[in-house]
Amino acid sequence: MTRKTILSIFLALLILTVITIFWFKQQQPSWKVISPLESSKELLRLRPLEKYEFEKLKSRGGKRSEIILEKVLKEEDSFTSHLFSYASDGHKITGLLNLPKQEGELPVVVMLRGYVDQEIYETGVGTARAGEVYADNGFITLAPDFLGYGGSDMPPDNVWEERFLRLTSVLDLLASINSLAQADMDKVFLWGHSNGGMVALSILEISGGRYPTTLWAPVSQDFPYDILYYTYEFDDGGKALRKSLADFEKDYDTDKYSFSKYLDWINAPLLVHQGTSDEYIPVWWSDNLVDKIKSQDKKVDYYLYSNADHNMKGSWNVVVQRDLDFFRSWLSKPSE
Repeated sequence: MTRKTILSIFLALLILTVITIFWFKQQQPSWKVISPLESSKELLRLRPLEKYEFEKLKSRGGKRSEIILEKVLKEEDSFTSHLFSYASDGHKITGLLNLPKQEGELPVVVMLRGYVDQEIYETGVGTARAGEVYADNGFITLAPDFLGYGGSDMPPDNVWEERFLRLTSVLDLLASINSLAQADMDKVFLWGHSNGGMVALSILEISGGRYPTTLWAPVSQDFPYDILYYTYEFDDGGKALRKSLADFEKDYDTDKYSFSKYLDWINAPLLVHQGTSDEYIPVWWSDNLVDKIKSQDKKVDYYLYSNADHNMKGSWNVVVQRDLDFFRSWLSKPSE
């Protein structure tokens, strides 16, 4: 091969290289190199509800804000009822606070109500009557309205996120109690009725807190059956919710959002009340819940009330007195 031929081949290759580089540069705007970081962000964007898995909420914990007394709702001889508010993830949440007229630090009961239709709800529905009895006996009571209720901000337009935000709102309320000058942080209790009972159990698991807890006819089935069970009451028979659930299950594992899978995380003593004539919670639900809790070697006391309904009508005074006896039995012991 002559020197002239070699030079011609070299020039041809050089021209081809320049043309190739120029072509790639022209195509560059339509090319995208995906980095691992960008991929993770995209996954997070596509699975935004992953942060509400129990494992992740356990890492999140509660975020403190100031509890603000907005206005007086009621004056009694032994306590004052206030509308209160606090912040959770940038949202304002209101609720009912009963403050006993006593000196010194006082024990606190956080009260979590069950389902109430938004159209008939007002602050205190589902908790006010029992809360007044506890306040009359020297306990501060805090009953959050939850997002979308009372004077609280509206929740996101996602039925599942609205549900999960109840957990973060209670975690944040517990973290904010120390902003109340009279609150004894070693004497914090939980009270939950119906769906609020399920929230209370979830909070005990996620927080690991040793908050002695009393449950009135708690919802205690696996998620999402605990919701689907009640869809017969919906105007469409639950069709829209089941479709939304099918979409949810494409991206998420429902077990990671179900309190019944984490009973071993509970560190608190429990008191469970169940009426035999409850029209919303089958007795066998509470029977099974108590059996499962006992199988985890957790402390639980269980009372059945003959002919009592979902709101303990017929046995209400007995139930409330047992709650007070239960709370008082733990006043000499640390709750955390």
